[in-house]
Amino acid sequence: MSGSTQRKVTLVPPVKIEGMVAPGFEHVRDAFAANFSRGDAYEEIGASLHVLHAGQCVVDLWGGYRDSAFGRPWTRDTLINVWSTTKGVAALAVALLVDRKLMAYSDPVSLHWPEFAANGKGDITVAQLLSHQGGLPGFAAPTVVEDFYHWDRVADRLAAQAPMWEPGTKNSYHAMTYGFLAGELVRRVSSKPIGRFVQDEIAAPLEAEFFIGLGESLEPRVAEMVKPSVAVDMAALNLPPEAIAALTNPAVEADRPNSRAWRAAQIPAANGHATAGGLARIYGAVANGGALDGVKLLSPDTIARMSEVQTWRTDLMLGFEPCWAMGFATNKIGVYGPNARAFGHSGWGGSFGCADVHAKVGIGYVMNRMGADLVGDPRAKVLCDAIFRRL
Repeated sequence: MSGSTQRKVTLVPPVKIEGMVAPGFEHVRDAFAANFSRGDAYEEIGASLHVLHAGQCVVDLWGGYRDSAFGRPWTRDTLINVWSTTKGVAALAVALLVDRKLMAYSDPVSLHWPEFAANGKGDITVAQLLSHQGGLPGFAAPTVVEDFYHWDRVADRLAAQAPMWEPGTKNSYHAMTYGFLAGELVRRVSSKPIGRFVQDEIAAPLEAEFFIGLGESLEPRVAEMVKPSVAVDMAALNLPPEAIAALTNPAVEADRPNSRAWRAAQIPAANGHATAGGLARIYGAVANGGALDGVKLLSPDTIARMSEVQTWRTDLMLGFEPCWAMGFATNKIGVYGPNARAFGHSGWGGSFGCADVHAKVGIGYVMNRMGADLVGDPRAKVLCDAIFRRL
């Protein structure tokens, strides 16, 4: 989705690419390095790429700088806000509860969250909620970003709200509301806030660095988020009202992740902080039949279920068919390699995590220079094409 005009940007000083690639993946290093000398709005400042194949690391690369002043080197353990890439991990949290038979995708959301039945939402299923069909893409009541720092306030607001369409008849990307909806469902079923659930049940067991709600002790490792060089022209996108609501009430500034309040909050649609290795270990476990290094995350049957396409419609906001599964985007447009059954989630500005179960590949990519468009980042395709060329 393009609503901007690209132009030349300040070039990054020469960088040293560090890390390793397995034999045969040298061209992946070349593709990664080339993103630091693009000379356009997508030129990297700092970035990491990590790839697991059949549970083994085959790519672990990083380079550049944590800040726009080029003063702090990017390191292997650098953390960065990954925006909507967070949504895939939130979807995985729901999948774990399904795997444990504590809920089903066919359940009405109100079975687990009774207040959600208000205003005609009693029949909305978990599957519809996760696949952006539930009709709550934005807030009806005036909302500011600071409201996101108060979980109950936002969850109660969504529970009381009427859907913007008949659930199941449309899909429009729930840019910010998705995380509170999925997160409250996780909290109701597990009795844990989603940030704690992700830590206890996914990140810590896999030794994967991924956080929803960042502890203050980790602040020194966080990179500066660098705004896109060109602002998105919302009017040029000609979006329908449902999509406009998702992006403007409230409008979230691209550099909001540089505030401590944002990082500390639990915003499961947009404020996950991760290393590339953390994302790759999570998706690498999924791609490896649900297990990694002796840790069983979930069953192959649940992986198949959570990646089933729920809607083939064009998304009202995105303008193409993301073929939404249970909170994951499937790969019809080929951004995650050649397999249309690969799935994952990308974030505003360029980060992504994905799994190809057939190839047993899990990928994590993070960066701090945000790309110029809401959707569509050439760095992701360049990297995935290089990775799968070897496989």
